[in-house]
Amino acid sequence: MLKKVFMAPDPGRIRLRFATRAVLGIGLAVVACGLAGHSLTGAITGGLAALLALFTVTDATVRGQAVTTALLPAAGLPVLAAAAVLQDHPVARDAAFLAVVGTGVYARRWGPRGHALGIFAFMTFFAAQFLHARTGQLAELSASVLLSVATAGAVRFGLWCYERRLPPVAVPAPPGGTGLARITTRQAVQATAGAGFALLVGQLVSGERWYWAVGATWWAFVNTTSRGETLVRGFRRVLGTVIGAGLALLVAVPAHGDTALTVLVVAVSVFGIFYTAALSYTWMMLWVTVLAAMLYGLLGVLTPSLLALRMAETGIGALGAALAVVLVLPVSTHSVTDAWIQRALRCVHACTARTAARLAGEPDADPAPKAAELEQLLARVRQSVAPLVHPLNPMLGRKRRARQVLALLDDCAREIRGLVAVAADPEASHDARLAAACWRVEAAVEALTTGRDVEPRTAPSTTEPALAHLHSLERTLAELSAPLRTPSGSPGRRVRAGAAAR
Repeated sequence: MLKKVFMAPDPGRIRLRFATRAVLGIGLAVVACGLAGHSLTGAITGGLAALLALFTVTDATVRGQAVTTALLPAAGLPVLAAAAVLQDHPVARDAAFLAVVGTGVYARRWGPRGHALGIFAFMTFFAAQFLHARTGQLAELSASVLLSVATAGAVRFGLWCYERRLPPVAVPAPPGGTGLARITTRQAVQATAGAGFALLVGQLVSGERWYWAVGATWWAFVNTTSRGETLVRGFRRVLGTVIGAGLALLVAVPAHGDTALTVLVVAVSVFGIFYTAALSYTWMMLWVTVLAAMLYGLLGVLTPSLLALRMAETGIGALGAALAVVLVLPVSTHSVTDAWIQRALRCVHACTARTAARLAGEPDADPAPKAAELEQLLARVRQSVAPLVHPLNPMLGRKRRARQVLALLDDCAREIRGLVAVAADPEASHDARLAAACWRVEAAVEALTTGRDVEPRTAPSTTEPALAHLHSLERTLAELSAPLRTPSGSPGRRVRAGAAAR
């Protein structure tokens, strides 16, 4: 885990920029709240709003990101008002919180914008519980949200918009016709049920800090699709919380009341959250726990027993999520993984077809966007396969096959990158053999996605770069046939791309 975080490549230093900009944006938002005369509660609310504005908005274009950022207060402020008004009415408050959970998850069917707005709404209600917001504070807290989102937006889209120099990369939509299109409905029901369990049990453990359990359930469903993904995410959240609580005992508790040290640790924690988010959910949760401990220190309530309570509530929330995905409208890891693999394979074919057309002299046939889409699809495949390759997975055969599939898909991506590089060379010429090779790749993809065998073929040696990449791609696709068609789970069950479509 240490190697994954500290040795992972960072092309273009994107993660470094992402994390550094977050520290700058959140810091300026808190300063703006302070200059506006807001209280500590208002500054914390503003800092959280800025964090969410910089973290959750993932539209494909800068324009789309700006629009979503501008819409965040519209999703958050009504929720903040409801949370404050219902603070002294526990039954209505709890019902409203569960409604926010279900609606927030359901909103993900509208893509990255719905996803971001749903998270912002949930976290606004969560923050109201964290800070015990009252109606008398609504004006100040609302002003803090508006000011901080505006400040974060100015930093992101004005002061340091490095995305303008990057090609837009859209997150692939779940493939239709396989059940994934309905996943948001199923997850909304699951999340609401899991959050209901977490709320009830969390309140039995602590009538004051129960919302941590609901938060743990909620975040177990973020960026997950299948039962296995949610279980793994819940496990990683608990692990990160435990490690973070241990670190907080060494750092946050001694820093109690020390403003300078608190500011330093908070800045480091924010950087850690943003820098490690794409690499390790465990590490991200470690920094979230340290950040929360420092905020409790600022509020004057941090104790070792509070950290222990946070771990307990996190465990309750993870258990709620686990019970929900297992018992309520479960979505199997197999069906989700199968659908993503099918999408990736079809993208491989599209890349080869566009490359061949480009080499044949069609200037508008650019394979680069499809190659970028393939990278995104493979990231989703890795996420969906994560439960199968997890160290705690006792099914060694499935783990071995999953690793083999991932390795072969990575080989496909490497050959595609090579093809794209060849197509970008203005001196590259078309070879008549490319059409035949592309046809064979298409036939191999069709076979894999319909459950048929791919016949291995011994390709003649060649020095022509594009042909060499295509021949290697053919071999890799043929090797994928075996692990994708090997029985998995019960006897007679076939693991093949496209099975979920039928």
